[in-house]
Amino acid sequence: MVDGDTSPTAASAGDETSTPMRWNGWGDPAKAKELPLAVRALLPVMLGRVPKPEAAVALDEVELAPSALDDADRAALAAVVGDAHVASDDDARIRHSGGRSTPDLLRRRARRQDAPDAVVSPADHAQVVEVLRLAGSRGIAVVPFGGGTSVVGGLDPERGTHRAVIALELRRLTGLVSLDETSGEAVLRAGTTGPEAERLLGEHGFELGHFPQSFRYATIGGFAAARSSGQNSAGNGRFDAMVTGLRVATPTGELDLGRAPGSAAGPDLLRLFLGSEGAFGVITEVRVRVHRAPAVRLAEAWNFPDFAAGADALRRVAQLGTGPTVIRLSDEAETGVSLAQVGRIGKALAKGASAVTIFEGDAELAGERRARTAQVLRESGGVSAGTAPAEEWVHGRFNAPYLRDALLDHGVFCETLETATTWANLERLKRDVTAAITDGFAEQRAKSLVLCHVSHIYPTGAALYFTILAGVKGDQLAAWEPVKASVNDALMSGGGTISHHHGVGRDHAPWLEREIGTVGLRILRAVKAELDPAGVMNPGALLEPGSN
Repeated sequence: MVDGDTSPTAASAGDETSTPMRWNGWGDPAKAKELPLAVRALLPVMLGRVPKPEAAVALDEVELAPSALDDADRAALAAVVGDAHVASDDDARIRHSGGRSTPDLLRRRARRQDAPDAVVSPADHAQVVEVLRLAGSRGIAVVPFGGGTSVVGGLDPERGTHRAVIALELRRLTGLVSLDETSGEAVLRAGTTGPEAERLLGEHGFELGHFPQSFRYATIGGFAAARSSGQNSAGNGRFDAMVTGLRVATPTGELDLGRAPGSAAGPDLLRLFLGSEGAFGVITEVRVRVHRAPAVRLAEAWNFPDFAAGADALRRVAQLGTGPTVIRLSDEAETGVSLAQVGRIGKALAKGASAVTIFEGDAELAGERRARTAQVLRESGGVSAGTAPAEEWVHGRFNAPYLRDALLDHGVFCETLETATTWANLERLKRDVTAAITDGFAEQRAKSLVLCHVSHIYPTGAALYFTILAGVKGDQLAAWEPVKASVNDALMSGGGTISHHHGVGRDHAPWLEREIGTVGLRILRAVKAELDPAGVMNPGALLEPGSN
C-alpha cells in the first residue's frame, strides 16, 4: 500500500519537456502507442468496421500562407526580444498552430493549414509588456502560447480584424522566482511546466501537487488562465484555489494582484484573470500555495455494483470530508475498456464500476484518512480491489492521449468533454449527455461508445468526464460539429456547466452567455474593452467574435 517514493511526481510524472511535443499528435513522438490487441478486437464489435484513414501529411508537406508580417514588424519585434526569438519559418509556425483537441489534430493531418504569422518568445515580463504595446499599435493579434495543450480551441491562430497574428511563446519565462517556506507560498514564472515546477520545488522539499492529464507539457500560466483542475484536486484543490497572486501584462497596463491571504478591499480582481484564457492580457508570474512533499502514498482500488452505487459512495466521502488526495469513479463502460487495455477481455465484458483512491502526506495521518474513506466506501457497497489497479492507474495516468492518437490512426473518432453538476442531478445529466452523443452519431449512421468517470468531487456535486469513440465513415470533423453542439445544448438545459476545467476557448464561446447571462457577458466585454481596446488579445477566445 505504501509506495517507496517520497513524491507522486517521482513515481508517475516523468519530465518529457526536454522533448518537443509531437507536431500533429500528443507528447513525445517516441512514446506513440499501438492499440492493444484486445482493444482492436473489441472495436468492430462496438463501433462497426471503419476504413483506415489515409496517412497524415508529413511536416514538410504542409502548405501555409506566407507570413503577413512585414520587415518593419519583424524588426520592431526583434528589437524587443532579440532576432533569434522571432521565428517565421514554417516549422515554428506549424508547431504553434493550435492546441490538442481532436478537431485540432484532425485539421493537422491536412495538407493546407492555418498558422500564426510568427512565433515571438519574450524572456521576461517587461518584454511581454512591450510586445503587447507593439501589437496594439501595429494591428497584430496575439495568442499567448504556453504548453500548447488546450482542447477547446483556445490557441487557434485567429487574426480577428487584424492584419496578422503572432503566437506569444512563453517558455522562456521559466523558473522559481521565490519560495516562502514559512508561509507555504512560491512564485513561479508562467512558462514553467508542471514537471519543472515539481523539480524546482522538490529541491527544497516542497511540491505543488497539481497533476492534470496535460501535466507533462502544460504550464503554470496555462493552469491559471484556464482554471485547471488536477487529478489530486480532492486533497489539494483546484488550481485557482491554489493561486494567491498574479502578475499580469495587458495592452493598457500592468497588474500585481494578491496582497494578502484574505481581503475585503472590493471585488477580487485576482479571480478575474483566473479563467481569462489570454483574452484580457498575459499572466507572467503566479504565486501559489505549496506544501511539504508527502512522506507516503497509499493507494487502493474499489469495485461497485454499478455507477449509481459508486457515485453515492463518492458523495458521502465528499460530504463527510474523509480526506482522499485522489478519488475518481469509472462507469461500467470505462471500466470495461480499461480492463481490455491490459488484456483482461473476459472481465472487460462484465458489469460494474470501479474507483481509485490515493492518500498522501504524513504516514499516520494518510493511514487514518484511508481507513475512514474505506469504511464509507464499504458501507456504500464497495469492495476493495487491492492496491495493484490503483498503482497501475498512477503510473499510466498521463498516457491516455497517446491512445487517442492510435485510435485516430485506425480511423476511430475519439474525443473528450467534461462538465459538472450537483449530486442530485448527476445521473440525469450523465444520461442526457450520453443520449445527445449516441443519438447524434446515430443520425449520421455511426455507432458510438460513451465512457464516463467522476473526475473531481465537491460537497455539493461532482465533475463528469466523458470519452467518446465513434465509427464515423466520412468526414469526422463534419460529423462531430453537430454532435458537440447538441451536447452543449444538453449541458445548458440539463443544469451542467459548459466546462469544469477545460475552459471556454472558441469551441464553447457561443454558449457562454447561456451560462453567465446577458449581464455577465456585458461585464466581460467591458473588462475586455478597458484592458484591450484594440482587441488584439486572443481574438474569439472566451468571447465570440464581435464581443471584443
